[in-house]
Amino acid sequence: MEFNYADCVKLMPEWNGLELDIRELKGGITNQLYRVTSGNGMDCVFRFYGKKTELFIDRDAEMENLRQLGALGITPRLIRYLPEQGVTVVEFIPGYVLKNQDFLKEDLWERIISPIRTVHQSGIRLPSLFNPLIEVRRLYKTLEEINPHYPEFDILGTIRILEKISEVAGVFPSQYVPCHNDLLADNFVLTEDGDRFKSPMCLIDWEYGGMAPAYYDLADMFQEILLPRQVERRILSVYWEGNDTDHHQYMTDLFKPYPDIYWFLWSLIQLNISSIEFDYYHYGKVKYDNARENVDFLQNHYGVTM
Repeated sequence: MEFNYADCVKLMPEWNGLELDIRELKGGITNQLYRVTSGNGMDCVFRFYGKKTELFIDRDAEMENLRQLGALGITPRLIRYLPEQGVTVVEFIPGYVLKNQDFLKEDLWERIISPIRTVHQSGIRLPSLFNPLIEVRRLYKTLEEINPHYPEFDILGTIRILEKISEVAGVFPSQYVPCHNDLLADNFVLTEDGDRFKSPMCLIDWEYGGMAPAYYDLADMFQEILLPRQVERRILSVYWEGNDTDHHQYMTDLFKPYPDIYWFLWSLIQLNISSIEFDYYHYGKVKYDNARENVDFLQNHYGVTM
């Protein structure tokens, strides 16, 4: 799509007559993003929802996430929510967007963990319940309704394994905490404005946020970044402040197959519905293979019976 001055002032009429700098932000594989700087000093991101993303994103819940988490000072401020136009406007957070290799830097570990821990310990009740097993089942049902023909993947067999892992993990909804659930490097911003934000690191893109196991959030981050195991362990020690790291590593390992299968199914759905040019199939296959490798690790390293 083309997003120009006329389009912008239709969404933000108060900007009519102001000078606007409109730039497309590349890299999004769910939505189309534009950064707009206005003559009145506002710096915003316009997020245009991807085709049929309502299949896996509750936009009302996303907006409530931003409203509730705003007081923590680690998220972008919501400027305008226009679901009828399929767009959300949030403030642009200036700063450095992390790359995978940044997670290897020990001097960043506390800053990376700080906003995650703040959210997890905030006591906030986000509107969505993100039960990893239920969410995987839901996406599988959606995929079956769209295009069930992927015989090269043992999807049902893998979901049965996740059901058994869920029994072993034994984390119940009463133990869930507010989670981001999409902690890839691109969603961490090392901010330039230390006066406005309560943390030097902000978390953006709360589309999948909801009440979930803390271990799932950490496992999702590790599966996105794919760090050496010894680095994972040290980052977990930072999060848990050195307490019972062996147990927390084990629990995080139990949850690692879930985000990979979730994003694998998400990718196959996107492959069938998205208009964004991206190799969703290969992206999903890598996630599926990673999940199966982690299942093998649970069996061989911990003796978990599947």
